[in-house]
Amino acid sequence: MSRIDTRLLDILCCPITRRPLRMLDGQMLDKVNAAIAGGRVRNHGGTTLSDALTQALVTTDGDLVYPVRDGIPVLLEEECIHWAAFND
Repeated sequence: MSRIDTRLLDILCCPITRRPLRMLDGQMLDKVNAAIAGGRVRNHGGTTLSDALTQALVTTDGDLVYPVRDGIPVLLEEECIHWAAFND
């Protein structure tokens, strides 16, 4: 699994809210993946997710989650997960 360069993380922001992004920690990643496995997670594009995330970025308020695929952040609005809607 490729890691994101910390210098890149320092300049990345959410394309929707403009909030800074940070790596999603392991415990939260497990919660997101459990919700995905339960078929409860749709991205902003309306697609129900079925594949677990190996890495993700999250806004500093914990609201929006963006997948990281092969070490590359996918910062497209339709790919993000509105995590607050699934985090109970």
